[in-house]
Amino acid sequence: MVPHLITALTGPINELEQRILESMPAIERWFRLEWMEHTPPFYSSVDLRNAGFKLAPVDTNLFPGGFNNLTEEMLPLAVQASMAAIEKICPEAKNLLLIPERHTRNSFYLTNVQRLVQIFQAAGLNVRLGTLDETIKEPTTLELPDGSTLTVEPLVRTKRRLGLKDFDPCTILLNNDLSAGLPEVLEGLHEQYLLPPLHAGWAVRRKSNHFQAYEEVAKKFAKLLGMDPWLINPMFAKCGQVNFQEGAGLECLQSNVDALLAKIRRKYKEYGIQEKPFVIVKADAGTYGMGIMTVRDAKDLTALNRKTRNKMSVIKDGQEVSEVIIQEGVPTYERINDAVAEPVVYMIDRYVVGGFYRVHAERGIDENLNSPGASFVPLAFAESAQLPKPHAKPGASPPNRFYMYGVIGRLAMLAASYELEATDPNAETYD
Repeated sequence: MVPHLITALTGPINELEQRILESMPAIERWFRLEWMEHTPPFYSSVDLRNAGFKLAPVDTNLFPGGFNNLTEEMLPLAVQASMAAIEKICPEAKNLLLIPERHTRNSFYLTNVQRLVQIFQAAGLNVRLGTLDETIKEPTTLELPDGSTLTVEPLVRTKRRLGLKDFDPCTILLNNDLSAGLPEVLEGLHEQYLLPPLHAGWAVRRKSNHFQAYEEVAKKFAKLLGMDPWLINPMFAKCGQVNFQEGAGLECLQSNVDALLAKIRRKYKEYGIQEKPFVIVKADAGTYGMGIMTVRDAKDLTALNRKTRNKMSVIKDGQEVSEVIIQEGVPTYERINDAVAEPVVYMIDRYVVGGFYRVHAERGIDENLNSPGASFVPLAFAESAQLPKPHAKPGASPPNRFYMYGVIGRLAMLAASYELEATDPNAETYD
């Protein structure tokens, strides 16, 4: 299924698509050279917003939990990418320990875990599931909607290694974003590969660091294509000491919202965009669409009601919000059956392996779609996005549009690798 784009607004994006397709050899070479210098995250997913006048990533997840939303046709790509990733990290790998989220009763999430097991088994690994849930003391069977089952087992930690009873893995793959903090059981594993590394978890990671890195990547890429980086880069600011419950730090928030809205207005004027700008205020750490609000005027922040304050105060695993990122709002003009939609691109290693549309019938073009009521429509990969048609009319060919999404997704993934290098506590520093 291909989304419907409101055509009056598609001009600049069609030009961007055209430019990306014409520059395909240069783009692929540029990525190749970047990957010689930087290590891609093991896997990632990127939420994109297509405003017609701008296409930008708005979130990059390093513990993607929606592999079940990819179609069967996408699986061979995912298996090949996994093989390439494992070969690079631990060529002799035989056993893979997969550690999922603690909330193991969510059937949608478990179907994602099942899909990951399927991918890594097909890549030639013995895969077993270990849980950080300390209440699980013995192998526990979990039922899935299709009648199949998964077994999670308690972790067994020795001085230098982590495994399960009678299972010693070379590699440990986290599908748990560590919002609740860094578990002691995962620390000090010097003999095994832990992927992604601990500092990729939300206990340490900050969105503002990611978008700082993305700005750098977008500038390099825009220079390659001779274009304005703003067309692919959401501007942002951050506030470090905010307490929504007590109303503390709201002056920092207001002044930053005001300044960012003014910047966006200037850009809209430059491009003749008639929209009313907005910003998204969200927790600087964390995911699951929690702790997010749309702000159209800084004055709105003086009169936040109790419900909004409560919503903004706490994110996943009951973590309190004290740091926020203020991000340029990118409206989405994609529609599926009249419902607002946004593309999500999935990657393993440096390869795009598929994606889907997040669709929400009850949300507006300027709102967060990652919320209860969202549904998922797989991207139409009947024609592979790896094989765009450079001579097709812009906007007319699904593989061309998906190739463009894949390019922007890979830019965000490259930014994540810059970010992880910059925040690596074990990195050698030279004076």
